[in-house]
Amino acid sequence: MGWLLCSLVTLLLSYILSFCTCQDKIVRGQYITGNRTLESSLGTFSLGFFNPENSTKYFLGIRFNTVPNTALVWIANRESPLDSPGLFMLSSDGNLVVLDDTRNPVWSTNASISASAMNHTAGLLADSGNLVLSFGEDTFWQSFDHPSDTLLPGIKISMNKTSGQRRRLTSWAALDDPQPGRFTFSIDPKVQVQCFTWNKTTRYWRSSIYVGKDTRTAFQNTSGTAFFLSSNFDVDDVYLSYSVSDSSLKLRSWLSPSGQFKLLLWQDTGKKWLELGNSPGDNCDFYARCGPNSSCRRGEYLTSSPCKCLTGFKAQFPNQSAVGDWSGGCVRENVLTCGSGIKGNFSKLEMVKLPDYSVLLNNRSMSEWKYRDLFGMVWRITDLVENHDIAAHDVYIRVHGSELGKKGLSVNSLKRTLVIAIVSAAIGFLTITFGYFLWKKQFGRILRVSGNTSKVTAGGGKTDTELPLFSLRSILAATNNFSEGNKLGEGGFGPVYKGILPENQEAVAIKRLSKKSGQGHREFMNELKLIAKLQHTNLARLLGCCMEEDELILIYEYMPNRSLDKFLFDPCEKAKLDWGTRFRIIQVSDFGMARSFDINQIEANTNKVVGTY
Repeated sequence: MGWLLCSLVTLLLSYILSFCTCQDKIVRGQYITGNRTLESSLGTFSLGFFNPENSTKYFLGIRFNTVPNTALVWIANRESPLDSPGLFMLSSDGNLVVLDDTRNPVWSTNASISASAMNHTAGLLADSGNLVLSFGEDTFWQSFDHPSDTLLPGIKISMNKTSGQRRRLTSWAALDDPQPGRFTFSIDPKVQVQCFTWNKTTRYWRSSIYVGKDTRTAFQNTSGTAFFLSSNFDVDDVYLSYSVSDSSLKLRSWLSPSGQFKLLLWQDTGKKWLELGNSPGDNCDFYARCGPNSSCRRGEYLTSSPCKCLTGFKAQFPNQSAVGDWSGGCVRENVLTCGSGIKGNFSKLEMVKLPDYSVLLNNRSMSEWKYRDLFGMVWRITDLVENHDIAAHDVYIRVHGSELGKKGLSVNSLKRTLVIAIVSAAIGFLTITFGYFLWKKQFGRILRVSGNTSKVTAGGGKTDTELPLFSLRSILAATNNFSEGNKLGEGGFGPVYKGILPENQEAVAIKRLSKKSGQGHREFMNELKLIAKLQHTNLARLLGCCMEEDELILIYEYMPNRSLDKFLFDPCEKAKLDWGTRFRIIQVSDFGMARSFDINQIEANTNKVVGTY
């Protein structure tokens, strides 16, 4: 009878607990096990149990749904691998849990949930790759707050200055072992203006220094897809995150088991991950590669050592540095004494990465170094650690007066240099201003910026028309990165795309100058000035333009009823236009661009074909 009772219990559990498959949400009474999965609404991500190649252990994880198993972006039970697929479900207290084959919990969201919500929570796999535990408007837990080894758009690497709580990445132990490895990536706990990759407790790689709140384009490929890096180091909860202009792309930042931080883009055509960048990328990227008071120069380590002592310094251990061991760095050739009458002598180290900011705070006894960052702030430090060439900053090194001949600058020479720079800048400004107004007079175009609104004035004279100037970023977002699915047609000027402006969700027609058209800035300005003046009920309105980088783009009113030629030449549609209607239509085509006459002209010549051909 025992076996019969056991079978009945098993059947009862199977009836009560239903499999959860091919949906994005798990609710009370459902579970995931075996090869069953949750799948995000657009099918981008899936969640389920897996075992890595060459491993017998099982983990609950999230992966890109159509990408091989190596593209795992988050794992729940990293520290408690299973010998067989477990059970993923909602527990009686409303938390998401992973149970082993004996039904003991090995992982839990461990969120604090009120008694009234315990029976109503649900787990949702969002199409961003975020697993969210919530009830109604209340979110109790999300996987984006507990990243594994991968950054997805929207995940923040952060640190709370008050509590010290950090969100960080932790590498796998090996490519086939998701358990926590040696490397972590996080914001520096000592000074929250930089990030480190750590090899256990040793600094391995250091980021740039971040000041204030900023969003910058970190990468842009040839198709126009942009990767944006955002940071805010002015708040109590400082963070670093990234986003991408095309949400359909599969993009991830991955901390590998070897400690490399890689930006990877999935290519559907080649079915592989394309590496867009990595850090450390060469010998100079490793933290303190050349020791203190030295610099690391890229491109020289193939023929000689990349490490060089700074002006006024010599190798601390010449025999070691001669064989490539620069861990001892460099020391001064002539000792400086505070207040000895030699202050104010500086040697300039150009275009380098700013030194480790934490060293600044630990060494304040004597101002031997200073540098000015991009925000105009001057820092002074006594031990320069981690300097290598990168197009970023200039550092001034205090040296003995006898070493000023080695590209050094005294305080007086620095002042003279500053005066010369200011005068040169003033002359340059006047030259640019004069050229600007000359250009305005010739082409009739003025760029005005007021807050977040940019406008362009087209035409010339009293009939000028002021048009919005759109950013390339908004155009890329509106057309889904000039997707073929958004393409309406193509003429001599170039292709035309349908787009939805993110500002007001208005449908527009976006006309992009083709690089193969043989037309250029002059023809673009001709059309801009002409169409801006022509306001007619039978003409599509010109709503604005974009002149950014190499792009010349016109934004027109979108005509949902299509072009007139569809009614004139389509065998079915042309029956809707009788001859009386046709005679009443004033048809103006873009051949008018090439045939615009002054009132006293009887003919005109154009150097290039303008309009459809």
